[in-house]
Amino acid sequence: MDNYIVSARKYRPMTFNSVVGQGALTATLKNSIINGHLAHAYLFCGPRGVGKTTCARIFAKTINCMDLDANGEPCGKCESCKAFDEQRSLNIHELDAASNNGIEDIRALIEQTRIPPQVGKYKVFIIDEVHMLSLAAFNAFLKTLEEPPHYVIFILATTEKHKLLPTILSRCQIYDFNRMSVNDIVAHLANVAKQENIQVETSALNVIAEKADGGMRDALSIFDQVAAFCNGNITYEQTLKNLNVLDSRYYFQLVDHFLEGKIPEVMVILNDIINKGFDPNHFILGLNSHFRNLLMSRDPQTLPLIEASDDIRAKYGEQAKKCKPNFIYAAIRKCTDCDLNYKVSQNRRLLVEITLIEIAQLATEDTPDSGRSPRRILKPLFKKRGTVDSSSSKVGHAIKTDKTIQSATSPKAAVVPNATTARQTPVQSATRHIGVTGFSINQMENKLSAAAAVQNAPSSVAASVSETKTTNSVNNQPFTIDELAVAWRMYSRSIDTSNKALAVQLDKLRPTEIGDYMYEVVVDNPILMSQMKSVMYDAITYLRKQLKNDLLNIKVRMREVKERQVILTRTEQLAKMKENNPALKKLVEELNLELI
Repeated sequence: MDNYIVSARKYRPMTFNSVVGQGALTATLKNSIINGHLAHAYLFCGPRGVGKTTCARIFAKTINCMDLDANGEPCGKCESCKAFDEQRSLNIHELDAASNNGIEDIRALIEQTRIPPQVGKYKVFIIDEVHMLSLAAFNAFLKTLEEPPHYVIFILATTEKHKLLPTILSRCQIYDFNRMSVNDIVAHLANVAKQENIQVETSALNVIAEKADGGMRDALSIFDQVAAFCNGNITYEQTLKNLNVLDSRYYFQLVDHFLEGKIPEVMVILNDIINKGFDPNHFILGLNSHFRNLLMSRDPQTLPLIEASDDIRAKYGEQAKKCKPNFIYAAIRKCTDCDLNYKVSQNRRLLVEITLIEIAQLATEDTPDSGRSPRRILKPLFKKRGTVDSSSSKVGHAIKTDKTIQSATSPKAAVVPNATTARQTPVQSATRHIGVTGFSINQMENKLSAAAAVQNAPSSVAASVSETKTTNSVNNQPFTIDELAVAWRMYSRSIDTSNKALAVQLDKLRPTEIGDYMYEVVVDNPILMSQMKSVMYDAITYLRKQLKNDLLNIKVRMREVKERQVILTRTEQLAKMKENNPALKKLVEELNLELI
């Protein structure tokens, strides 16, 4: 037990050929060594656990090897290679810039560069997490980095290249390391399991690889954890249990229920997921990723974009054939909206449940929605006994009757001769009624013939057409003042970062009701008022869309002098309290109390 070494250290690559997932980069480094074209400074950047420090050590070992093989790999037998393998080489110096980021640490490093190597050709200085250096340390390091001694090579490693100064970047050869693919991680873990005599299922390795998110070090650490839990026999079920990962089978089952409109089954699966301890927001993110993978599975060219095993990709392809593109687009938008509203929601589980119900109803609709602006209509789940869905039958009957009347009506009866005649005919009154309910002026001209047909039709048909157009034209969904406050806060946080000051002011303000769907925002100074007026149109448009109510209106008003809050001194506060509370006044007088 005392000699146990974790897999991330035990199976760390010692040669360029053993590095996983960075073939192009290692080939470039090997060619530069073979040809003798070595730079004085390198920058290795990329995500965590992808081999930056490992490649830096292999590079330092290789350039000091006294007997390279034909492929440019170190021999492992010379004195320099042995010293490196036994971690006693004096030609390789590593500095952790996360904890040694001061100017004094850099000055000490510069002093070490003055001593030439005793064994080998080069002294290599590896500075890990170099972005953590202070500004003074960077400035002190610039000159030495630009013109070091001929035997000194710097290798800088960082996970956040954007934090480095441009003067540092311009002095280095930059190598960007890639994230590990799922297949590469699975293959390497299978090799480690074989050497450790551990029985493992390929599906379990896929779960570990997806959990690692492209980092080989993370994958090996997770592998050790699962191996300890499973006692040398890693299975798919035990891996899910140990890592608390939501099984992808849940998502496949949910989509099948969505397509069949089985809402009760969807609710049961959601309850099972929550009872197992999974966060609903984490579940929504996973469902959104599942729909994204279904979208990628519809085309063979985008199928490789899915980071999963071949078996899972095949399942995605089979399920994607059942889903229409419009359904996938709209479902992704629903999940995205749920994720955005999750943090501000007061009843988060209900928000997730409503989202799942809406997705299930999307699959049963034959709608031309493309996902950019999906319909936000929640159908009733239960119908009263003995009732009929009158809206669909009424609309269908009205449209059918309208088309029949138009086909039977002559062209002369459907055309209005001129504006003067139109003002005096009943056709204009019907058109005016349609325009009031939401049609524009330009649309009125296109609807004259239809209005004439409605005029000649029976009154019940005309009423059906008018009612149908009225229902489809105006959004008038009721909302509470709390829902308005949440939508107002969401708008304030959606403002561009270039106007951050206005966003902060908007977040502090709250609309107050002054009438039916009429609200006002009160400000304290004219500058803020002018800024508010400049964004009020966008704010009202955003709020109407969020609350689904086109009647909502908000105005901005300057606070009057009598409304402004007066700041009182302590003495004035006590006097006002005594005036409002006679008992307090009597207590102060009897005990002869004073403010100190």
